[in-house]
Amino acid sequence: MGNQRFGRKRGMKRKYEEKKQYVKRNGRYGREEKLNRSPSPSASDDSGEENSDIASEEEVEAQKEEEEEVMNYKEPTMYDSLLESLRTKQEEYNSDSEESGDDVEEAHDASDDDNDGSDTSRLSEPGASPHGGGLGNPVGQIGGNETDDDDLEASGSDEEQELRVNGQPTRGACASTSTFHSHLDHKLSKEDVDKLEKKKWTYKWVVAVSNYKWRGTGECFLKELDSVLFHGLKPTLYKHWLGIYEKSGGTDFDSSKQRLFFSICNSYRDILHHNKKPFYLKGLEEDSSTTDAYIMHSLNHIFRTRDLIKKNEAKLAKLQENVKADVLNNEAFLDRGFTRPKVLILLPLASVAFRVVKRLIDLTPPKYKSNVEEHERFYREFGAGVSEDKEYEDAAEIFESKRNSKPSDFQALFGGNNNDHFMIGIKFTRRSIKLYGDFYSSDMIVASPLGLITKIGEAELYNDKNVDYLSSIEVLIVDHADIILMQNWLHVNTIVEQLNRLPSEQHGTDIMRIRQWYLDGQAPFYRQSIILSSHINPDINGLFNHHCLNHEGKVKLASEYKGVLPKVVLQIRQIYERYDAKTAEDADDARFDYFTKKVFPKIKDSIEGGIMLFISSYFEFIRVRNFLKSQEASFCLLGEYTEQSDISRARGWFFDGKKKIMLYTERAHFYHRYKIRGIQNLIIYSLPERKEFYPEVVNMLQGSACTVLFSRFDQLRLERIVGTAAAKRMVTSDKGVFVFC
Repeated sequence: MGNQRFGRKRGMKRKYEEKKQYVKRNGRYGREEKLNRSPSPSASDDSGEENSDIASEEEVEAQKEEEEEVMNYKEPTMYDSLLESLRTKQEEYNSDSEESGDDVEEAHDASDDDNDGSDTSRLSEPGASPHGGGLGNPVGQIGGNETDDDDLEASGSDEEQELRVNGQPTRGACASTSTFHSHLDHKLSKEDVDKLEKKKWTYKWVVAVSNYKWRGTGECFLKELDSVLFHGLKPTLYKHWLGIYEKSGGTDFDSSKQRLFFSICNSYRDILHHNKKPFYLKGLEEDSSTTDAYIMHSLNHIFRTRDLIKKNEAKLAKLQENVKADVLNNEAFLDRGFTRPKVLILLPLASVAFRVVKRLIDLTPPKYKSNVEEHERFYREFGAGVSEDKEYEDAAEIFESKRNSKPSDFQALFGGNNNDHFMIGIKFTRRSIKLYGDFYSSDMIVASPLGLITKIGEAELYNDKNVDYLSSIEVLIVDHADIILMQNWLHVNTIVEQLNRLPSEQHGTDIMRIRQWYLDGQAPFYRQSIILSSHINPDINGLFNHHCLNHEGKVKLASEYKGVLPKVVLQIRQIYERYDAKTAEDADDARFDYFTKKVFPKIKDSIEGGIMLFISSYFEFIRVRNFLKSQEASFCLLGEYTEQSDISRARGWFFDGKKKIMLYTERAHFYHRYKIRGIQNLIIYSLPERKEFYPEVVNMLQGSACTVLFSRFDQLRLERIVGTAAAKRMVTSDKGVFVFC
């Protein structure tokens, strides 16, 4: 079941509609039988005989229909089995919830939790009605009149009243134009699904906005930003956000960076922003603006979801039980997914998560955060900590660190809690924020790729565990993807593949209220994915192109780079040698072949030592290491998995000339930023992903020459270093050698 991700058989929707009609007929028969067993006290004998005749005719008719159904019976599909299992588990869930005091308090009590507008555990459960209707608890039985009035005030006032700030009406706060509703209510045809599954994207427009060029698929919306500034943004959120902006000294919110990026997020298109200047590279303002925008978009999505469910609950509460079955067939009451969590934010480090969650709390309006539960625990676990790397540094390294010998961006990034294994659920109730909530009762999950991949691995090993809370994610945000690249990007691919799968259990969801496209397996086409990075690479591109299938389309940044060559302060001849590779798959082999046949013979015969090989990929590092072993070359290693004692020894050997060659990886430089002494000849086997590393490494050179190997498939890295214009010439020119001084 879990392996079926996107596709569904063509007859699935039709079968589901037939099954809904069958359930409806059974419900009608059940009520007729109940009425026949309990006749009205005022009924006469004649009427009783007449009713019995009618009942007998109906029984015959019902028997005929049942015989037809038996004759037309088809073997149930996996999809039908899921629906049947969800229905049969409802009674078990309800009974278990009554027996478990903690679960009752979390999911079904009459406190604020029950009135927070959730779409899973708090909502009505089929079969739980005291009237026996099997359609869920009326809202009046969930909370008192005071609670209901407060909920309606909290949600309805935002949508139905015109928002005014300083006496002036704002634009785009009306629910009728909400992109939230238009995105989730859109119906996909079979042709639409087939087109999305082909994963072919055509970028039709380019618009320059605020020093950036955005290009996208479908119709262009960025040219009309002034008329759709905040369509669908809850006025309570807008006023609070505007107040924070003005308190920080801002004067023109409509022209601000956060307003622009929020408008792009609010389009519900997949977004790839790959030129974001991060906070640790003196980009605090830009990074904070982008973070504010996607946090506000996430809050708006969560609160809109809650408002929709609360309104439907209020409507159903006014109806009698005998008409609810027909009403629930109305698509307007399909307002939820399989589980409650709707937003997933992937972050690389606990210190970064601390910044994001803290800002999330700040941007939540006061009426929704009168209490922040587990606040102190969060500050204790995420707000403090020391890098594990420092525990293994020798005395010399610790002394250097205290003298601030590390670059400022390294100190800003790794100066806090460097834990990369974390996961926290965040739940919004009517008046409070609950940190460390159960994942199934949370609205948002903030996790590191390693933390979440551990949960996925446990679910695969143990039958009593699962990650069904990922089944209904509607907004995915991957921030600081460039740092995650330095960790393990394969974790991100695995997580995204795990999203929006059919759940293995019901988890208390009212299946009569699940959106049709969830049941049809189309949830990946409704999930918005937002990827933020300081640079792009083929792995990020691959995820965006092949795993982000939003029916709204895509928006992607079109960047041009000036390069970082001016930051090389030494007079060094930088010689770029291009090798030929037919395909991207052959590039690694072609690079290795060029190195072994063209480059290594020169350094093997050279008497001079102090040769550093800078290698970006760990797999290339292992390959070159094995080759040097086979050639019995004199070399030492400085990689990300090298023990600290071996690193100190290798640096000494290399400086003293006892080892002729040193292999140094980009990840080792990222996590340690060592200053290597004694480099006489620098060979950049593969260009670094992070452009700031190029001048750092070249400026450590004590000789006068640097050799760089590249192919036309390295253009993304190359343009960040030499500039976009120069990179285009270098990959298309007939010449194969280029020199920069």
